[in-house]
Amino acid sequence: MQFFRDLSVSAFTAGFVAVLVGFTSSVALVFQAAQALHATPEMLASWMWALGLGMGLCSLLPSLWWRKPVMVAWSTPGAAVLAAAATAGNFSMGEAIGAFMACAALIALAGWTGWFERVMSRIPVALASALLAGVLTRFGLAGFAAAQSALPLVVVMLLAYLAGRRWAARYAVPLTLLVAIVFVALTSGFTGANITFDLARPVWVAPQFSVSALVSLGLPLFIVTMASQNLPGVAAINAAGYGDRRAQGGDAGIPISRTITLTGLVTLVLAPFGAFALNLSAITAAICMGPEAHPDPARRYTAAASCGLLYLLIGVFGATITGLLSAFPRELVAAIAGLALLGTIASALVLALEQVAHREAAIITFLVTLSGVVIAGVGSAFWGVVAGGVAMLVQYCGRATQLQSRSER
Repeated sequence: MQFFRDLSVSAFTAGFVAVLVGFTSSVALVFQAAQALHATPEMLASWMWALGLGMGLCSLLPSLWWRKPVMVAWSTPGAAVLAAAATAGNFSMGEAIGAFMACAALIALAGWTGWFERVMSRIPVALASALLAGVLTRFGLAGFAAAQSALPLVVVMLLAYLAGRRWAARYAVPLTLLVAIVFVALTSGFTGANITFDLARPVWVAPQFSVSALVSLGLPLFIVTMASQNLPGVAAINAAGYGDRRAQGGDAGIPISRTITLTGLVTLVLAPFGAFALNLSAITAAICMGPEAHPDPARRYTAAASCGLLYLLIGVFGATITGLLSAFPRELVAAIAGLALLGTIASALVLALEQVAHREAAIITFLVTLSGVVIAGVGSAFWGVVAGGVAMLVQYCGRATQLQSRSER
């Protein structure tokens, strides 16, 4: 099979790191959202089953079919919105499921009509790259900030990474992860693990549709998923070179509209079991789409496919995998994410600041996105693009006025 011929240690490690970072960094928010909706332990396990199955299938199958790294994740800001709105509105689980299905239908419609991809294609490369850099830099900063509470671990990981980049660049991240695991095992140990071997069982909850739940849960979930997740997700795809490059003589790249439609339809099917929203990934996509995953871009799809397989395992063995991943110290997770994203952050910043004419708008986009500001429930990724777009528009208007005044003279 072609997949096994293309698979490498670095690609599989990138897939594992993507799962480790994506899962451990936001699973607490998913638990909070479920608990705010009065989920039973069985329902919570069903949520992990549905989300793992959805992310796994949407990452694995398209990656194998198109031979390109397609990365899908749950909506982290969506989970935060759910936790807050559910607590304030006191909605039942059935009403929440109805809102999930409405959100899924809107996501599928956005992909099927192609309007979201058309909007994204109009965003200049400088702003899209600045957006991606802003999203990823937060994780880079968190990686080094982990030294505040685990200095020896972070120093050892940094030295291992630098040594790997010097003598075995392709395996720098796998080597760093291995050294970190050995260091933790020999020092503090993997404490706090609660491992139980049990298969996850899906729990069906009949949807109930109410106007209040659709307005308070469904619409905000759709807006933050598209603006805070799919927006940087598309930017990550384009920055890694997997966008539509037919105008430059390349291929069609990852079909963005079809992928978004797929995430909406899969969410719609799995929503009664707890899948609240699936979307394009940005953080974990950057890990699997970068040169650290594989030096050959044509073989990086194996990293995304490996990630998909691991997500499927999370779905099937929810409690067991959750216990294993939770045993990793948060400092290790933050540091490995920051180091794995260094190359992508640097490339995004170079593209963002390459053109002098767009440099000021790009740096505004970068800083607003990096700030993490949340306005009206919408994350900084959206507002970064808005701020950069306004700055670019003002610049163009100023230049047009100057040209007009010169021509009149």
